[in-house]
Amino acid sequence: MDEQQYKPETDAVRIQIERTWQMEHSSPLFLTSSFCFDNVEEMRATFADETDFNIYSRFSNPNVDEFVRRVCALEQAEAGYATASGMSAIFASFMALMKAGDHLLSARSIFGSTHTVITKFLPKWGISYDYFDVNDPNSVEALIKPNTRMIFVETPANPGLDIVDIEWLAKIANKHNIILNVDNCFATPVLQKPILLGAHLVTHSATKWMDGQGRVLGGIVVGKPELIKEIYAFCRSTGPSMSPFNAWVLSKSLETLHVRMERHSASAFTLAKALEEHHQLNWVKYPLLETHPQYAIAKKQMSGGGGIFCFELKGGLEQGKRFLDALRMLTLTANLGDSRSIASHPASTTHAKLTEDERLKVGITPGFIRISVGLENVQDILQDIEQALEASKA
Repeated sequence: MDEQQYKPETDAVRIQIERTWQMEHSSPLFLTSSFCFDNVEEMRATFADETDFNIYSRFSNPNVDEFVRRVCALEQAEAGYATASGMSAIFASFMALMKAGDHLLSARSIFGSTHTVITKFLPKWGISYDYFDVNDPNSVEALIKPNTRMIFVETPANPGLDIVDIEWLAKIANKHNIILNVDNCFATPVLQKPILLGAHLVTHSATKWMDGQGRVLGGIVVGKPELIKEIYAFCRSTGPSMSPFNAWVLSKSLETLHVRMERHSASAFTLAKALEEHHQLNWVKYPLLETHPQYAIAKKQMSGGGGIFCFELKGGLEQGKRFLDALRMLTLTANLGDSRSIASHPASTTHAKLTEDERLKVGITPGFIRISVGLENVQDILQDIEQALEASKA
């Protein structure tokens, strides 16, 4: 009889490592650095990759395996590898699959640390790069070179929520035999599935929405088995492995990801709509607002807008400082995707290492504020934002 096929949200709850003799309901923790063998031949065969037994938790671990399997089910991916953080997942996807002489083409709208890796570290190893403007899709093919190995995008992008048409970009990547690597952190596989739209790799900072409560760090790359095999080989030797404890926490978090993202998305949309015409704001941006420049693309490839929205204060930097200091409930912290709502000022924090010109090219103005919407009552969140706007006006 064929095995029952379940929906991804069911797999995220029900995929589980094999129970021990204790018959536990929830997966136990495997806090061990290494694993034992019955005999020398079994150990030899495992080191020769002739078996799938665990050897060492830097290579593999039951808790990490469960987390990977659940994310693969959600993303509809064939294989994956979990890392210690989101940035280690991105770095591994770059370094395992590119070499000296290769070229990376990336969207300009990306996380600040990813920008640093691309502009400061990749050139040290002989990997060149170019950026394309997400608002000028025609620039993509013009920047492709004979040695272009990978196209990298975030969609929605951090922090400005720029949207890239994944299906369209996948066709370009396939035409030129290039790897398409999509950072799906903001949408999560609940709201967007890049693999089904043609992406070859999908990266995540599991620290964000996947954990959802600001507890642990983690990253993951999923995608085509032949690409993941190279990433696994790179990480096995270089060591950016996910800890079993973090994997255990993250795996349990995935069981509630669907219901959380539905609530985050609904609240973010409500807040964005409520503030859209606020007299102290130049604009409000959210993927599913009709005023978003790529609204049609977002509607096509996302089932929800996610839990992030942003806006620009008319009073610029000084009002931005006053606004953040006036918040009573929203937290000021270097994270997003939490059960608690978070406000941040990207120009002075996550994207501070970019030049002013680089920030302006991706829409990060001095008065730019990013809100990560939590699970509090939406009216309480709105009240806090509105009182802070009132307190910060000139």
